[in-house]
Amino acid sequence: MTARQLRELSAIPSAKEGSATSASPPAGTKSNDRPLLGMLAAGGAFFMLAVMNLFGKFLSGSHHPWEIVFYRNAIAVLPYIILIFAFKRRHILTIRGKPFMVVIRAVVGIIGLMLTFTAYSMLPMADATAMLFTASLFVPVLGFFFLSEQVSSYRAGAILAGFTGMLIMARPTGDWNGVGIVLAVAAAFLQAVLATLLRLLGRTEKPETVTFYFLFVGAIGAAIPVAFTGSLPLSGEIPWLLGVGVSGAAAQTLLSVAYRYAQATLVTIFNYSGIIWASIFGWMFWDAWPSVSIVAGASVIIMASAIVIVRERMLQRRQAAALPLKA
Repeated sequence: MTARQLRELSAIPSAKEGSATSASPPAGTKSNDRPLLGMLAAGGAFFMLAVMNLFGKFLSGSHHPWEIVFYRNAIAVLPYIILIFAFKRRHILTIRGKPFMVVIRAVVGIIGLMLTFTAYSMLPMADATAMLFTASLFVPVLGFFFLSEQVSSYRAGAILAGFTGMLIMARPTGDWNGVGIVLAVAAAFLQAVLATLLRLLGRTEKPETVTFYFLFVGAIGAAIPVAFTGSLPLSGEIPWLLGVGVSGAAAQTLLSVAYRYAQATLVTIFNYSGIIWASIFGWMFWDAWPSVSIVAGASVIIMASAIVIVRERMLQRRQAAALPLKA
């Protein structure tokens, strides 16, 4: 990673209340809401998560899930350490208002990540993916109770449509593993908790700060079990380990941005795009061509996401048009 890229990573914009660059939000929302920016970040985040799972899948045959978690966080945190100490970006270390919540977010993230890698190692890919998508059912409930977020009819319809499309594509094989299912559902619930925490922290903390502490705490926490279960990676596995770390860091940063600028329920819709990337990777690396069900389900997901994007653009334009003109 070049010095220029490191500087760009530390320059993630943050919206301020009353900023001239942001439209006035509707009643009951924070003024730093920028739905289109949040959705763009969400799309990129879930793509990078699919890339991370691809690398993790390659490594799961010879390494314990805790090892993958450790390398993923240890490698991903290095650019942040360089930014902080070599480029004097000490503001990354500053927690503005909720240090306890930042630590809780890190703990929830590392446990959820370990459960995810374990579920993928125990279940067929389609089954694990289908079970993890159930996080979408938990997010609106948590957002309603803990964030006071309202789920409008068109957003609820888009989520249900996306979930339907995911089921059409996943087509679980029926080769069920009870322990694997429990772990996958637990991981899905923690993903929903993580979404709620990111949305809450996004009101006060910078995305790079939240991401740094997640990676730092995660690397230290995963190092403990790795000391007892780990093995040295082979030279041919190093690119996969680097890929897990880099893609994981990009995904976490983009997720923090997404939940800072868009409601958790809205960001969740883009979670369904992960199955599309998984299908593409399957074709590229395992010559697994997408079936008719994959094409049909992907079409449903894309249409649902497009409806939300168009709707948010229209609402944003109406809000901007309603702003009083400056003297």
